[in-house]
Amino acid sequence: MERVISADRPEWVPVFTGLSVPVFRKLVRVVARRGGEQTGSGRRWGLSLADRVLLVAVYYRTNLTFRQVALLFGISKSAAGRVVDHL
Repeated sequence: MERVISADRPEWVPVFTGLSVPVFRKLVRVVARRGGEQTGSGRRWGLSLADRVLLVAVYYRTNLTFRQVALLFGISKSAAGRVVDHL
């Protein structure tokens, strides 16, 4: 699946989250400090931490379903659910 939005393209951050780019970057740093990068002994995440934070922000801001958010990020519906549960 092809990714439509990504934290690598900052122009999408305010559109989908309502956050300014500097505030979003600060949020990513806070999540990283609080253990957002930890995976335990399992597989690594397919998305970067910034993309996972963006996914969660998009999910809560837009009220889209996991299936719809998953399409935007090029991942499966179940992977989108795991990202939201983990963060």
